[in-house]
Amino acid sequence: MASKAPAPRQQKHLAVLIDADNASAAIVEGLFEEIAKYGLASVKRIYGDWTLPNLGGWKQVLLDYSIQPIQQFAYTKGKNATDSSLIIDAMDLLYTRRFDGFCLVSSDSDFTRLAARLREEGLEVIGFGEQKTPKPFVSACDKFIYTELLRNDADPAEVEVSAAKAPSTSAPAVSTEAKPAEPAKVKPQKVPVDFIAKVIDDNSDEDGWCHLGALGLNINKLRSDFDARMYGHKKLSDLIKAHNTRFELQERGVTATGGKSLYARNRKLAK
Repeated sequence: MASKAPAPRQQKHLAVLIDADNASAAIVEGLFEEIAKYGLASVKRIYGDWTLPNLGGWKQVLLDYSIQPIQQFAYTKGKNATDSSLIIDAMDLLYTRRFDGFCLVSSDSDFTRLAARLREEGLEVIGFGEQKTPKPFVSACDKFIYTELLRNDADPAEVEVSAAKAPSTSAPAVSTEAKPAEPAKVKPQKVPVDFIAKVIDDNSDEDGWCHLGALGLNINKLRSDFDARMYGHKKLSDLIKAHNTRFELQERGVTATGGKSLYARNRKLAK
């Protein structure tokens, strides 16, 4: 009797690799809530020199979120051995062929080539970093999410941010008291209505309507860091509704999950 083919996996298996030197522990809860939207975090590793005091915030949450700390000493002053360790592990995990995607948590552009290499293998790459993250790394990811949206010390009602400080390359000063992290706030963004309108035009039917799911998918193909939350809205549909002088939204039928099937159209096409 022929053996049965293995059943397809119900959700994506993701490897989460965190650069502790370039990510704040204040994002941890929001980070894993966000990752859960994309799949199962099968591997969770965080890289840094855990003998230094500046990673104290992460030490407090590692057990709570079952994150495996990877110790990496700095071999030479001014050189980041942590990046190399993360990249080597990412390639080792890649060749196991057990994962559908990677979550790279860092604001460091040194991971640009890694993201591109993982995508060359057909894997999804989701980046997480601050708004100061260099554009090449953002563009190298399939999806990039700014961590200011995820911090548990940020006020979601605020949309202004103080000027981001560049990370220091000098050794951190030893302190007997941990200082609370300053709240990160989202830098205000102007809604790219012309860009959205063009994507609708490029993917609409003969009547000008574009399925909202297809719209979101094609927007992210062109701009990996597009996120309705950066413009003060929870979802793309909310953003479209808020700009009803430019766009219109239509509900059609019911989806398999019981929700409404939504379509968007540029207002100028309305008869």
